[in-house]
Amino acid sequence: MTSENLIKPSNGYVMLFLFLVLFIGGIISFAITTNPWLLLAILISIFILPGLILVNPNESRVLLLFGDYKGTVKNNGLFWVNPFFTKKKISLRARNFDSERLKVNDKLGNPVMISTILVWRVKNTYKASFDVDNFENFVVVQTDAAVRKLASLYPYDNFADEGLDEDITLRSSMNEVSDALEKELEERLEIAGIEVLEARIGYLAYANEIASAMLKRQQATAIVAARHKIVEGAVSMVEMALNDLSRKQLVDLDDERRAAMVSNLMVVLCSDKDVSPVINSGTLNH
Repeated sequence: MTSENLIKPSNGYVMLFLFLVLFIGGIISFAITTNPWLLLAILISIFILPGLILVNPNESRVLLLFGDYKGTVKNNGLFWVNPFFTKKKISLRARNFDSERLKVNDKLGNPVMISTILVWRVKNTYKASFDVDNFENFVVVQTDAAVRKLASLYPYDNFADEGLDEDITLRSSMNEVSDALEKELEERLEIAGIEVLEARIGYLAYANEIASAMLKRQQATAIVAARHKIVEGAVSMVEMALNDLSRKQLVDLDDERRAAMVSNLMVVLCSDKDVSPVINSGTLNH
């Protein structure tokens, strides 16, 4: 058999009652009558006892007979099976795995620290028991491998100076990255009969050796973007001021004075510090 086989064994309460009757009754009867045949009843009861199994909610028992897979019990309750069966307990509960922080290179080759949070459970007990050596260790190793692969497919962030315009990045596209990680893990863990309930990035940051430089780079990018907006607004304001002066004919400016006015306005509007005004008490030329 190469696939999971669900079985429902015999009722364990009946066999438990039979065990008590044979064991206790045999001992009492033997003590009274000393009939050696009553020892047979005690031996039968002892043979019955190892066949009793208790299956709790979200647990299972994988049954083997001398290395031959016979089936899996997933129903809850007290059951009785062949006493010669080897009974392997496998939990079906959801488990939470928080991986270690790994240092990997993103798509641009920048070292980043990344970890993942995985919620999983055993779905196929046959695959978990016989297709992999240790399914719990298998989950750990494959999760680390999937995270390394995922980090290499996407950049940490977009940077305009590199001409990079990625739709998906590790920092800003958490939902898309988590979906890709979950799909990758489902493909890797299918061989072990593992069901992936949820997978998401738990920690993400630049590695220590470049964190400071990347922070300055992000700050510089933000400053450049802010300056761009400031200059764009200043040009619009200067243009509006010149048009109003010309339309209302408040002052007649030649090209040289117009250039000087534009220069002064741009300095005032674009400066990141307070401007100190200078009052000209002479003529326009002095």
